[in-house]
Amino acid sequence: MELAFAHKVLSNHKLQQLFRFVLTGFIGLLIDFFFTWLCKEQFGWNRYLSNGIGFSMAVINNYILNRVWTFKSRDSYIAKQFITFLVVSIIGLSISTCCLFLVHQKFHFPFYISKAMVVLIVFVWNYLANSKLTFKKI
Repeated sequence: MELAFAHKVLSNHKLQQLFRFVLTGFIGLLIDFFFTWLCKEQFGWNRYLSNGIGFSMAVINNYILNRVWTFKSRDSYIAKQFITFLVVSIIGLSISTCCLFLVHQKFHFPFYISKAMVVLIVFVWNYLANSKLTFKKI
């Protein structure tokens, strides 16, 4: 009975999609943090500019992985789909930057802890918006 339940859970399409989205997001998170660190710590650039660059590098990666692997999109209007993904991501970046400013500057949490907290908020936005708008089944 437990094995049948485990098989049913693992074969659930939405759960597989969510797992792939999480894994794609984690890879994007690593890319985001790497480029944020590189720009901020190695190049000495402004932390918010560095955050935007890290986020942008992750967006490109995440679009490709989400289109091909997570949502398995066959939409032939790739440019339109990418623009929708980009708009969702820009809204996510706005949420990220505002929340990062609030948590770091106003509540005085360390920068990278603040960034990690904000990632969770933006994750929820990104999954819901992309599954309902960008990669919706027609």
